Amino acid sequence: MRTLPAYVTAFGAAYQGDALDLLKQLDNESVNLVFTSPPFALQRQKEYGNRNEAEYVDWLIQFAALVKEKLRADGSFVLDLGGAYLKGVPARSLYPFRVLTRFCDELGFVLAEDFYWFNPSKLPSPIEWVNKRKLRAKDAVNTVWWFSKTAWPKANITKVLAPYSERMKKLIADPVAFYTPKKRPSGHDIAAAVGKDNAGAIPSNLLQIPNSESNGQYLSGCAVVGIAGHPARFPARLPEFFIRYLTDPGDLVIDIFAGSNTTGAVAEREGRRWLAFELDLGYLAASAFRFNPPNESVEQLQETYRKILHRELVDLQEKKSQLSLLEFPGAPYSQHLPKKKRR
Repeated sequence: MRTLPAYVTAFGAAYQGDALDLLKQLDNESVNLVFTSPPFALQRQKEYGNRNEAEYVDWLIQFAALVKEKLRADGSFVLDLGGAYLKGVPARSLYPFRVLTRFCDELGFVLAEDFYWFNPSKLPSPIEWVNKRKLRAKDAVNTVWWFSKTAWPKANITKVLAPYSERMKKLIADPVAFYTPKKRPSGHDIAAAVGKDNAGAIPSNLLQIPNSESNGQYLSGCAVVGIAGHPARFPARLPEFFIRYLTDPGDLVIDIFAGSNTTGAVAEREGRRWLAFELDLGYLAASAFRFNPPNESVEQLQETYRKILHRELVDLQEKKSQLSLLEFPGAPYSQHLPKKKRR
């Protein structure tokens, strides 16, 4: 099989096609991180092609089995899943937890850690149980499962430290005035080192990130060509956290359900090589707007979109040529993407 990308950038390439087919063309144990948010298992069909809950887990496990083959031994698979309700009743679906247990029990994944993305800007939903009957609180938290092949994936929490609180800043400035080192009733030994400035605090596994973008380069490009943006975009800070936490510059990051390709845009900015797989050519064509220069003319944006829809390769890097990463399945990545710097 020979698969050409829809567009290429300095660090990556975006492909239109079924991720099952595209994943099979990658070398085993070659990927550092797969970060993705698949179409959720919702009762009401959405325009981006979600599947119903009954068949969802069986469908998703096909992709996960291939992902496990392609990950490096210290690689990670981070999966963002939205919650859902059972049909016709105010009771929650267990599908995110069935995904978790089947991935671990059947495929041999390890749950490195469970994260929860709290979106404070999310609108109240589901309408029936929250707005109309007022029986439930709004659903504003997604489960984010961090899977790995072993209990020891590559990770460095110091790359994603959280800003200190104002109280912690005062403590660091004058530790003696705020606490006395001693063993607390809880059993924790609070030593003098707690007042050391480590450039930030260890983040929790509750990620509070609003998803409220209403403009920006991507949406501006969509407006120029007269289309709506992808209806299920996640904010850049979500993949940014895991890309910084779990990879190094030059590592390979893949999003197998790329949508508007937020993951690829963040990976590009962070100096990671990346691949994006998306079944819908229209969504993929619009995602190229994330990589166009901010001062790109209306005509140039329209031409980029037109070319991708007509399956013409668009080169968004300065170099004039770049071979397809997937054109020759046995070829090393170094022939097609920027080489990772040796350290």
